[in-house]
Amino acid sequence: MSVLTDAQAMHDDLVRLRRDLHREPEVGLKLPRTQEKVLNALAGLPLEITTGTALSSVTGVLRGGRPGPTVLLRADMDGLPVTETTGVDYASQTGTTMHACGHDLHTAALVGAAHLLGARREEIAGNVVLMFQPGEEGYHGARYMIEEGVLDASGERAVAAYGIHVTSAVLPRGWWTTRRGPMMAAADVLRVTVKGAGGHASAPHRAKDPIPVACEMVTALQTLVTRKFDVFDPVVVTVGQFHAGTRDNVIPDDAAFEATIRSFSEWAHARVKDEVVRLVRGVAEAHGLGVEVDYADGYPVTVNHDAETDFTAKVIEETSENFLWAPYPITGAEDFSYVLNAVPGTFALLSACPPELDPGTAAYNHSPEAVFDDAVLPDAAAVLANLALSRLAAS
Repeated sequence: MSVLTDAQAMHDDLVRLRRDLHREPEVGLKLPRTQEKVLNALAGLPLEITTGTALSSVTGVLRGGRPGPTVLLRADMDGLPVTETTGVDYASQTGTTMHACGHDLHTAALVGAAHLLGARREEIAGNVVLMFQPGEEGYHGARYMIEEGVLDASGERAVAAYGIHVTSAVLPRGWWTTRRGPMMAAADVLRVTVKGAGGHASAPHRAKDPIPVACEMVTALQTLVTRKFDVFDPVVVTVGQFHAGTRDNVIPDDAAFEATIRSFSEWAHARVKDEVVRLVRGVAEAHGLGVEVDYADGYPVTVNHDAETDFTAKVIEETSENFLWAPYPITGAEDFSYVLNAVPGTFALLSACPPELDPGTAAYNHSPEAVFDDAVLPDAAAVLANLALSRLAAS
């Protein structure tokens, strides 16, 4: 039977696992209950299992019946600090955390791929590393797993790596997409505190008002984006927090804001830090105020390798048929970028938007109302397994 047919026969088991994970989401690097569920789901398979030290990761190595290279398949496992409002009967039982980004589907799909590959172990020429990763949502879990040796878990460096991500909107259910080159953005954080001198609001000339200076910085950052960076190599700067003052008639000592900064090339990622820091310091100096600037590097640009992406598109089309090329990158960020910086590979998206919802208006990933359709699990498991089988067969 085909890999997809076998995956479809596993549908109920995959749904059961996904919903068990969904009921008990965990956040960050330490996911003990999630790790236990994954270990139980992998029990009995011909895998060499190791767990992480700095994080509750699970790494499985499947050694094929014949020698060959190693490929890596990855699933992230963590949830988000979001209070679920979907009303589904398997909703989060924690009250404060939720699998709002679909990582429970990723985990179940990779478990499914492990079973599909385990049943075909003797025909595999090479090894498959199964990377079950905590801490994708801002905790740099992939970087920790790389430091602990996941890329070399089979005894040699993986020659290719593949990851997938579900979406709850945008495309109809079951459609896949990816692109060559930049797939997702780098994401950094800018934190600025303008240091003024407080006073009475009726006499601003006797104070050093930090609020208009901070406001000028916010608008100047938008001008910087359009005047310092190529429109075809874009940068996005969005101020998401602004804090200042306590009353209408009091000038505060300080004003602070935080921004997310997105970029899509290594050149722009490297340059934007210098430009942004120079700008906010210059504005503060022009007004005679002090400023504290903290620029925190986040995830790098997620860059798909051309040959591996063409190969991935071919495998998806042969497995599920529903594929289209993404015309531009996704502005979200991904720590699978750390893997792709070290190993050629591809990151692809799969829509899990329920068919009764309009993909154009459905709640998107990270929303407390985001709903993902379990029906995509067999396709996801089959594509992951076929990526490993086809890549090793071609080596």
